[in-house]
Amino acid sequence: MPYFDAASSAPLHPVARQALLAALDEGWSDPARLYREGRRARLLLDAAREAAAEAVGCRPDELTFTSSGTRAVHSGISGALAGRRRVGRHLVVSAVEHSSVLHSAAAHEAQGGTFAEVPVDRAGTVSAAAYGEALREDTALACLQSANHEVGTEQPVAEVAEACRAAGVPLLVDAAQSLGWGPVPGGWSLLAASAHKWGGPSGVGLLAVRKGVRFAPQGAADERESGRAAGFENIPAVVAAAASLRAVRAEAAVESVRLRALVDRIRATVGSVVPDVEVVGDPVRRLPHLVTFSCLYVDGETLLHELDREGFSVSSGSSCTSSTLTPSHVLKAMGVLSEGNVRVSLPAGTTEDDVDRFLRVLPGVVAGVRERLGAPVSPAPSPATAASLVVDALGRRCPIPVIELAKVIGEVPVGGTVTVLSDDEAARLDIPAWCEMREQEYVGEEPADRGSAYVVRRLS
Repeated sequence: MPYFDAASSAPLHPVARQALLAALDEGWSDPARLYREGRRARLLLDAAREAAAEAVGCRPDELTFTSSGTRAVHSGISGALAGRRRVGRHLVVSAVEHSSVLHSAAAHEAQGGTFAEVPVDRAGTVSAAAYGEALREDTALACLQSANHEVGTEQPVAEVAEACRAAGVPLLVDAAQSLGWGPVPGGWSLLAASAHKWGGPSGVGLLAVRKGVRFAPQGAADERESGRAAGFENIPAVVAAAASLRAVRAEAAVESVRLRALVDRIRATVGSVVPDVEVVGDPVRRLPHLVTFSCLYVDGETLLHELDREGFSVSSGSSCTSSTLTPSHVLKAMGVLSEGNVRVSLPAGTTEDDVDRFLRVLPGVVAGVRERLGAPVSPAPSPATAASLVVDALGRRCPIPVIELAKVIGEVPVGGTVTVLSDDEAARLDIPAWCEMREQEYVGEEPADRGSAYVVRRLS
């Protein structure tokens, strides 16, 4: 069964498995003790730190092992903000950061701080100039991911780091998605990552803090991990994480070329075999293994279930799922279609046959879901019957408001309008995206007794 969700968690690398099993026998003791077993555990921990630091591009004494990548992000942000509190309490993040960063920003705001989100373009890229303009005299910390976890777009880390350096603001880089593919461009002050993203065991994160960065760990601390991560180190998992990071880096040059070619095939083929699809994310500056596309008139949850029944494990940023009633904040910030969203992220070893079978299966799956939802088969217009129409989609969830809009747009003359009444948050994103895809004019959003009224003018 092809597993196409490596961006969520990569399968355990064989080297990680071997290192984990070996360290279970050798690294079980307390590395803080001076007796033989403790010294052996300490040697394993130190070797793992050196290997991980080499891959990150920092000194071993700048790197801390944490209990997860999320914990590394939370600790890095809170520690840097506390260390620079005299400068100010302003935080700058991009609008497409991982939820762990945004949760930290919200917690900071709840405690009296402030934060600003730097917008991105339709490809999901932040502008280094816009980022620099968001920095203020009281900015204590800036955060930027190296590559986006949902659409794969790589961010201009080096340019943003230079803007931060000029403003005297430390930059924390969330490198969870990219660290397995190569080092992060220099200039950062703090870096966070997560082992299970590159094929290491879950429950291991990395936090690197450059020497000279003001940093005050928050919460209860002890003598372990330089006081930045309390508790007994999980040495077998740490050893496996470092060993697998070194292994995937050694394989990255060849594997990235191979997977990029497979992703290019998906990007080029999806739009030709499935109508009304938008491939999102930067087509060039992107992770080699990840592609995201959105399908009009499709219920995202049903689409994922149907692909699972066909043997494909994929994920989604669609709002049409049981886990959320709002669109992905990443897709929302980009202003792209969110309904029927599919994220394909290929793990190492994915074959051409797996990708070809996915492309053969996908059209039928999408067509079947659209048929069950009563979606229009083609955009062929009907004879105009009224200058304007109102579609009541209140209480109906994504993708029904867009489906109802598509059904009636041909019933108004060119220049006529269709007003869609909807209380579904996804409509605010998906109706403008539909207009752009179908070359119709999105007039705007108006208040309504319930929800909102979205006005569309027919152009063709």
